[in-house]
Amino acid sequence: MKTVTIIGANSYIARNLIHIINTENMEIELFLYDREESHRDCLQNYAPVNILDEASLSAVNFDVDAVIIFTGKTGTYAGFDDSRTFVEVNELGMLNVLNAMRKVNSTAKLVFPSTRLVYKGKEEPLSEDDEKEFKTLYAVNKFACEQYLKMYSNVFNIRYAVFRICVPYGSLLDGVSSYGTAEFFIGKAKKGENISLYGKGEVKRTLTYIGDVCRTLILGALSEQCLNDVYNIGGEAYSLNEMASDIAAKYGVGIEYAPWPEAALRIESGSTVFDSTRLDNILGNVRTMTFRDWIGGE
Repeated sequence: MKTVTIIGANSYIARNLIHIINTENMEIELFLYDREESHRDCLQNYAPVNILDEASLSAVNFDVDAVIIFTGKTGTYAGFDDSRTFVEVNELGMLNVLNAMRKVNSTAKLVFPSTRLVYKGKEEPLSEDDEKEFKTLYAVNKFACEQYLKMYSNVFNIRYAVFRICVPYGSLLDGVSSYGTAEFFIGKAKKGENISLYGKGEVKRTLTYIGDVCRTLILGALSEQCLNDVYNIGGEAYSLNEMASDIAAKYGVGIEYAPWPEAALRIESGSTVFDSTRLDNILGNVRTMTFRDWIGGE
């Protein structure tokens, strides 16, 4: 029986990951924590914790095989309006967790989901070591946490693995959404509204179904080969226009194109398509869903 602590257990990815573990009968004992008083899916083995309070973190079970951290403020432009919270929750929170693990000599692997937004976009697939560019506080927060993990591994032997996620879509749970690009498009189409795109929708993304994201995260967390390194989670390359076209065709709506607003253009990363060879060579291809199959099932 493996043991896993999840901090941020009420988040979109965490709730889907817990569902995967439970429904696929993985032999994993979970210890769940988040800031709310109870778990949103009424799960047991849950306790409230405040990652900004070092004393609160003393209640977390770090005597496990892996600790997966899902806490954090997300958003692009929002970070400029709420900079203190973004830095405190995303960076200080991570440092508090690292120091709590260090104090109890935890041998757990700390698993951190990161983002496509740390990359400088380009048309070719991006490997983990490709050029970085930071256009938002959120991107800086994520890359800073990646560097904190590397530092603490070097100085205190904290084990870690970083998994960069491009664009997850879908949900295994009713009423749980990422509010991401695919869900935004579908939300408009279901209401009979045309889908709107900036420019020609030419920028590309790697799309990965949430079930495949979660399965990759848990397998990577428990793999001894995924250690002290950064890994891209793979999927399918789609332009935003291709995504919108598939959804529009299903729901019988159109696509409207508009010029890029200046503020949005200044923080747009460009195309981010992932090369996941490093991770696929370790885990194999664990992906089971295609975007078009998902659209067909909606």
